[in-house]
Formats: sequence, structure tokens, C-alpha cells
Amino acid sequence: MTEHALLLVNLGSPSSTDTGDVRRYLNQFLMDPYVIDLPWPLRRLLVSLILIRRPAQSAHAYSSIWWYEGSPLVVLSRRLQQVVQSHWTNGPVELAMRYGEPSIEGALKRLAAQGAKRVTLAPLYPQFAESTVTTVVEEARRVAGRHRLGLEMAVLPPFYEQPAYLDVLAKSAQPYLQRGFDHLLLSFHGLPERHLHKADPTGAHCLRGPDCCRQAQADVLDRCYRAQCLRTAEGFARRAGLGEERWSVSFQSRLGRAKWIGPYTEERLDELAAQGVKKLLVMCPAFVTDCIETLEEIGLRGREQFRAAGGEDLVLVPCLNDQPDWAAALAGLCRGVPFPA
Repeated sequence: MTEHALLLVNLGSPSSTDTGDVRRYLNQFLMDPYVIDLPWPLRRLLVSLILIRRPAQSAHAYSSIWWYEGSPLVVLSRRLQQVVQSHWTNGPVELAMRYGEPSIEGALKRLAAQGAKRVTLAPLYPQFAESTVTTVVEEARRVAGRHRLGLEMAVLPPFYEQPAYLDVLAKSAQPYLQRGFDHLLLSFHGLPERHLHKADPTGAHCLRGPDCCRQAQADVLDRCYRAQCLRTAEGFARRAGLGEERWSVSFQSRLGRAKWIGPYTEERLDELAAQGVKKLLVMCPAFVTDCIETLEEIGLRGREQFRAAGGEDLVLVPCLNDQPDWAAALAGLCRGVPFPA
């Protein structure tokens, strides 16, 4: 019997909160040309400058959310792997990180050693971006080819508006929505605007006006991160029964001076407090697993900023993590992915 394996891939994490480990992780992450899309010499110069101060700052941030078992992202991803395995009867389920450990290379080698011939690759990102989905797929293909692993590979496409995903997302938020709130902010990870332009196959989508992403057609929607984020938000809001005045969308985690897609989360936090919002719920639907961007950036710094601006409380709604309904839905989505003819 040919083993049909499943490989779940998340972003990654430093191996510890030691500044040296954080520096190594950031160097691998930022030197990825899909993350900082500059020619190698310029990218190397920019990353070297970033690494002068950023590792110590990031190490402090990681320390504030680090668990006894290790990085929350890795720990939660491993828990998800275990629950998904109970729903995946075709073969083994492995976990890898695009940056850091466990590596994609190690995971694919382990699967090949177990006799796997087919692998469904599942980047754990609901929306498409070259800096997330494409880099995972290219790294997996590079490793499989370099080591001649003989693996046939299928890739789970972005699932930003798949009913199975949106249903569990809405269900997971219900306990928080039912407690009462003034506003819900759906904060997605940010992306430089130039990444949208580069990914646009028409070359004109982003020039069609401020509402272009809401009106995106299939030829653009497949590769437009912002349009997919809006589809996720709108699909979630419908299922949660939220009127348009009860929620809004923003984008977080800017890096550098380039223009990023907006509105920016840090600005929205101040605006909402100024508008009289006292109890704010925040969800981060670009992530399926809680990580430094959710736990520290929103749950700690975001809450502190919102309160300083006049709000009373900011409640972070957890990501889907290893919730049983999500694990079952993810396994179902992966089972439905066809292999290339």
C-alpha cells in the first residue's frame, strides 16, 4: 500500500529566547527573497542593519509569551498535528516550519524514509501571499528535488473562504461574542503594497480604485492577499450575524519604511478608543495558530495601547490552534486536494 502522507507547515520560531537564537531565526526569515524582495546584495545589507538591534528587541518580546514547553507557535502546531493525525488515516502526518525547526527538509526526509510516495503539503495560511504560501511550496519542491526523494506532491490552496474553515472560525468566536462587546477588529498580518502589485497577474487590479479588492474577480482574487482577507472577514461576519457597524478590518506587523496595506492596526486601536469603544474584541484570521504576532503584539502591546488611548479592555480571541473542529476541517480540506494529472 502506497503511503499518502500529510505535511503541515507553519511559519516558524526561534529555538529559544536567547538573543543569538533569535538572530539566527530572523536572519533565515528576512533573507528569504519572498519576504524581502530585494536583490541579494541590498537584501543582505538591509538585513544586516536590522540585525543590529532587532534580535534583542524580539528576544524580549518572545520572552513575554514563551511557554514552559517552548514557543507557543511550535507547541500549538504540534498539538494540531496530533489531532489531525486522528482524522488522517491515509498515512503519517508530519509538521514542519518554514524557518527554524522542525525543518521542511527534515520532515520530507522522514516521510520518504517511512515509504511515503504521495505528500499533501498544507501551508497553514488561509490567505495567499508569496511571502507565506509560495516560499513554503518552493522550499518543499527544492528539498524534494535536491535529495531525489521521489515524492509526488499536492498543495492545499488558500482556504480563506472555504465554508469548513469559516464555519469553525465563527463557532470558535461565539463564546467571546456572546459576552458582549462594543466592536470587533479583524486584524490581519500586513504586507507591503508592492507585494500586491507583483502578485497581480493583470497588472491593473490595484489601480482600479479604493474598492478594487472588494470587487476582485477570479483572475485577481486567486493571488490578491488583501482581497482574500476581506473575503474572510465578510464570510466570518455573515456567519457570526454581525452588522457592518460592529466590525472592521485592519493590518498589523509592519516592518521598515515601505508603504504597507492599510488601515494599520495600531492606528485603528487609537481611533476606536477615540470613538468611544470601551470593550474591543480582536481576532487575527491570517493566523491559525497563536504566535508572537497575536499573543504579544495584540494581546500585550495592543491591549496596553488601547487602554492608554481611553479604551477599557481589549480581549484577544484565540486562534483556532488545536481545536477538534478545526483539526477535522483541516483534514477534510486536505483530503479533497487532487494530485496533478
